[in-house]
Amino acid sequence: VQLQASGGGLVQAGGSRRLSCSASGRAFISYTVAWFRQAPGKAREFVSAIKYGIGTTYYGDFVKGRFTISRDNDKKIVYLQMNSLQPEDTAVYYCAAATFLHDHYYNAERYYNFWGQGTLVTVSS
Repeated sequence: VQLQASGGGLVQAGGSRRLSCSASGRAFISYTVAWFRQAPGKAREFVSAIKYGIGTTYYGDFVKGRFTISRDNDKKIVYLQMNSLQPEDTAVYYCAAATFLHDHYYNAERYYNFWGQGTLVTVSS
């Protein structure tokens, strides 16, 4: 599968942004899709994931109810709605996918074998 992340840009603190991860290829419903982010000078970290099939969702601890992940299997798109953005949310956001990923590994980037190119979100104070 090929992934294309989009929706990044400049937003003021407290604002919202919706990222999209568009996929090409077959059997999209069999993929767990996740968002990771990497801030300047920091390691990449897990943001959110949505499981294949029933669509169970997972979030990083820092999200604290501000972000919502969803998927449209017909359109092969996963969305990340981000609200109440803060300057510390500034990062390149990557989407990633893995086939039939076990629940234990949803936040482990090494288990995701397909990656999009990243989209930059900049939150100004």
